[in-house]
Amino acid sequence: MIVPPAGPPPSDLPPAQAAKLWHAAKAFEGMALGALLAPMFKTLHGAHGMFGGGNGEKIWQPMLVQEIGKELAAHGGLGLAAPVFRAMLAEQEAKR
Repeated sequence: MIVPPAGPPPSDLPPAQAAKLWHAAKAFEGMALGALLAPMFKTLHGAHGMFGGGNGEKIWQPMLVQEIGKELAAHGGLGLAAPVFRAMLAEQEAKR
């Protein structure tokens, strides 16, 4: 099931609580995508490029990769947020 990036699937929880769970699920998907992208960026050799790479690139690259992961998740991602949301929702509803 592909969930549009507009918001969480329907639930029995109060809207504010469901939105908080959805935000956490999307954040998790962004982190997972960043972790999946990290090895790909490690193969880049910036020193051979036009701008040279260097220590600045080495320091900022992990943050860039995480932000790319967040953006991918915010615009549809892999669809990982929906099952994570459903699992968190089931846990929250079981506590009620």
